[in-house]
Amino acid sequence: MSDALIPSRRLTWLAFGLAVAIIAADQLSKAWVLFVLDLPTLRSVPFFGPIHLSMVWNRGVSFGLFRADHEVMRWALAAFSFGVALILAGWARKLTRPRLAFALGLIMGGAVGNLIDRVRFGAVCDFIDVSALYFPWVFNIADSAITIGVLILLMDSLLTPPSTSETQA
Repeated sequence: MSDALIPSRRLTWLAFGLAVAIIAADQLSKAWVLFVLDLPTLRSVPFFGPIHLSMVWNRGVSFGLFRADHEVMRWALAAFSFGVALILAGWARKLTRPRLAFALGLIMGGAVGNLIDRVRFGAVCDFIDVSALYFPWVFNIADSAITIGVLILLMDSLLTPPSTSETQA
């Protein structure tokens, strides 16, 4: 095995550190809109340019797809998020490419950020509204991190030659 393919502890720590930063940013932003701004009472307020802050409790998966109004589905989605985070954490221990460390850190952080909401509130707190830009969904920092992380994973799979493929968990 060449030195380029040996798993790096630095990449593992990069992935975990980024996940922690995403969780912190996500939870702090949600605390701000829920308890400082009191967005549930205001419903929607202009924020900056085409961005509004609009309160939406998402009981489904990303962008409100597959609504889960029953408690069983709430806990099933929470368990799924936890499982995804665990699998990605295992994968992060074997990383050899920085691009994957960024992707996995973003996805893990987003999954755990939304998991915390499901456990605490029974639904995910979504509040970033860019419908003025013709994007119909309201989302949060965790959703953004997951989306960007998945895009980086796709980009990595297209840009990495098969001979240096990452070992998957």
